[in-house]
Amino acid sequence: MNTQSFKTYSAKPRDIERDWHIVDAADMVVGRLASRIAHVLRGKHKPMYTPHMDTGDFVVVVNADKVRFTGQKETDKTYRSYSGYPGGEKELSPAEVRDKHPERLITMAVKGMLPKNKLGRRMLTKLKVHTGPEHPHEAQQPTPLEW
Repeated sequence: MNTQSFKTYSAKPRDIERDWHIVDAADMVVGRLASRIAHVLRGKHKPMYTPHMDTGDFVVVVNADKVRFTGQKETDKTYRSYSGYPGGEKELSPAEVRDKHPERLITMAVKGMLPKNKLGRRMLTKLKVHTGPEHPHEAQQPTPLEW
């Protein structure tokens, strides 16, 4: 019988180090991009990952208006929102969202892949999405995200 006991590591707030990553979303598929970003925001790429802690890194996405969908999703998919008032339901296609707020295509896709609680909302604040190639996060010296 093995008498060794192993301790399960649990990350502590003082141990967490956050890096900055940058992703060029031009000609990338929305769902595949979002799953990789959600993975990094949660911190699952680190050996110190702890499910109940926010151990993830910051992610800066540029060229969000140039992402693409596979198949017929550009025309068939719908984004729904409801204001809470009678008749307050809106339906938008990805093409309409791209015209008005292109950064929301990535934000909504990533949000759906994060936990649905306070922790997930806190993780989503580390996502910075920009429509053009420029971003105001040069001071953080983001490194390209490895695939």
